[in-house]
Amino acid sequence: MRFASAAFASAIALSIVAFAIPPAVAEEPAKAADDSGKVLGDPDGPLTPEEKAEKEARQACKVDLCRAFHSKEATGKDIACHVIKSWRKEQLVKLVAKLKVTWPYDGAHCSTDLTVNHAELVKAMAAPKAELEFAKHTVTCSIASEKKGATDFSFDLTPKVTFENGKATKAQAHWGKIEAPTLIKSALWTATAADNTVNILSSSIVEEVNEFISKRCDEVKDQWAAKQ
Repeated sequence: MRFASAAFASAIALSIVAFAIPPAVAEEPAKAADDSGKVLGDPDGPLTPEEKAEKEARQACKVDLCRAFHSKEATGKDIACHVIKSWRKEQLVKLVAKLKVTWPYDGAHCSTDLTVNHAELVKAMAAPKAELEFAKHTVTCSIASEKKGATDFSFDLTPKVTFENGKATKAQAHWGKIEAPTLIKSALWTATAADNTVNILSSSIVEEVNEFISKRCDEVKDQWAAKQ
């Protein structure tokens, strides 16, 4: 269920959250899973070849997002990226725990087509208060299992993030349609319905967005700042 959180992981996570893993993860062991209140912890141990390849593939999109967030010009190319992110089982267990649900499955491989209006990102950072509303995004995922083979599922999100003076202060995932086998669909439906009602994940999403705009964008500042 908490995979749900990994999911915003997808629209803005598979863009924002997907980019939240610091470069040091590739060389250094990760922190313990319970040492942070954040939605996502670092993977346990060095990145796998697949995770490294995914991270490299997300780099261009990360630079485009950072360039728009830190731009002073409302005119600019809108962002369109195909974002891919694998979640290890231990990451998903931690994620779903926040919504008081267990994750008995293996890791998942997810993707989404992220589209964001450049002018809206600039406005979100420049205006005293602004709401950044994303178009509906469909996230598709596959859970690999040696015994049962791959299990596929998908869900829709229409995220909204409120900014005040250049910082995210509130967020809603706005979960929509879920396509999944019965057991997974039941867990996701319970989680997403709860989040749509009481907005459980707002603080976690806000934290991830603000960290992305500051620390994660600083990691690639030489790339986006050069083209401002």
